[in-house]
Amino acid sequence: MKVVVSIGGSVLAPDLESQRVRGHAEVIESLENEGCTIGAVVGGGGVAREYIGTARNLGANEIELDDIGIDVTRLNARLLIAALGEQAAPSPPETYEKAGTAMHRGDIAVMGGVMPGQTTDAVSAALAEYTNADLLVYATSVNGVFSDDPNEVDDATKYDELSAGELVGVIADLEMTAGSSSPVDLLAAKLIERSGVRTIVLDGTEPERIADAVLNGEHDGTDIIPEGTDDEMTYWVQG
Repeated sequence: MKVVVSIGGSVLAPDLESQRVRGHAEVIESLENEGCTIGAVVGGGGVAREYIGTARNLGANEIELDDIGIDVTRLNARLLIAALGEQAAPSPPETYEKAGTAMHRGDIAVMGGVMPGQTTDAVSAALAEYTNADLLVYATSVNGVFSDDPNEVDDATKYDELSAGELVGVIADLEMTAGSSSPVDLLAAKLIERSGVRTIVLDGTEPERIADAVLNGEHDGTDIIPEGTDDEMTYWVQG
């Protein structure tokens, strides 16, 4: 089973505390030990936003700001690589081809950002498509996809299940609402729809939830089900 795990920077290392990074590494190692081929993508989180805010005040343009954000995601990726040790490729792959090659030879590939204008949400979906992954997991700070930003709207509706097309519609509506945030961005949602990869969006602040979702199908997040496939996910059952 080939799995891409997307870990938000604010989930992996909100305060650069090593134990939290180690916890995520242990979960990824447990998935590998169960026979999974793993690619991981790490976001920039609050650290990236702080650097980008300061650089913007200093006059950096948007491409330069994106490049700063990419640099931070790759630093966060190196933290996870350090925790994984020899099981991981020694540096963050900067292309999908290099990540795919690392996964093919049995290494855990840990990526950050790739290019300006593309978030790590989209990188994760693109890596899943490039490697023909069986499952894409977004480990975010919220437990799924909602009709509105649950941090702003108390009665936001949580979706237990969506088709990929429905996900695109929900995210498009969220991104048109000023100040709202979504667990994945619109480009990522469109890539998920195009590729047909089964996807789970869940609260990854407790790393064990990722393993429960991948190995047992147990989670409180949102299932994104490709068009034309059965609702029930069965390939997590270990033989």
